[in-house]
Amino acid sequence: MQLYNTLTREKEKVFVCGPTVYNRSHLGHGRSYTVFDIIVKYLRYKGYNVFYLQNITDIDDKIIQKAHEENTSPQEIAKKYTQEYFKDMESLGVTAVDTYAPATEFIPHIIDQVQRLLKKGVAYELEDGIYYHVPAFKEYGKLSHQKLEDLQAGARIEVRKDKKHPADFCLWKKGNEIAWDAPFGKGRPGWHIEDTAITETELGQQYDIHGGGLDLIHPHHEAEIAQMEILSGKPLVKYW
Repeated sequence: MQLYNTLTREKEKVFVCGPTVYNRSHLGHGRSYTVFDIIVKYLRYKGYNVFYLQNITDIDDKIIQKAHEENTSPQEIAKKYTQEYFKDMESLGVTAVDTYAPATEFIPHIIDQVQRLLKKGVAYELEDGIYYHVPAFKEYGKLSHQKLEDLQAGARIEVRKDKKHPADFCLWKKGNEIAWDAPFGKGRPGWHIEDTAITETELGQQYDIHGGGLDLIHPHHEAEIAQMEILSGKPLVKYW
């Protein structure tokens, strides 16, 4: 990896998509987080002042499903597998992360971001939640170098006839199971909005490096770009 920005005293901001804590870590987690741990440690060795943030997705459909299977609460599932994740990372010597950010600690920030997207006119309400209208962001697909009409819905994007576009994704899921009060209805955040709310709060509307698995490029990273860049009017990340 080559960084072309001049070495300064400013803090370089790095964000890496963390795990969804519904099960034990697997080899892919170990590989990914070891790689980014090495990258950050190398940047620090070269003299960069790096702040490394990693989210923890501690509310998700998979967590709720696992709780049903184990006859316990989603909170207990998230707590259990977060602790397991930390143990696994410690065993691998992954120590570069400055801050772990559980999504449930950023609910007010998530709600605020959804409200701004609604006000911007790029989100809309259905009976079961608030959705982002993907065609409203003209550059959607630029990270995966694909056109919107060529991208297939999937990977947690539910294909439904009542959505304005098949690729539209949920920002806020209405419901009473693990829910928070919001102006647009009691519910919980969608997957993609968690990360941009966390990074906007901790790193600002633009930061330096975003890391994650290749399987997250579409739709997750594309959704992050669409959400934040339509609000900020500037590139979300300098280096992907």
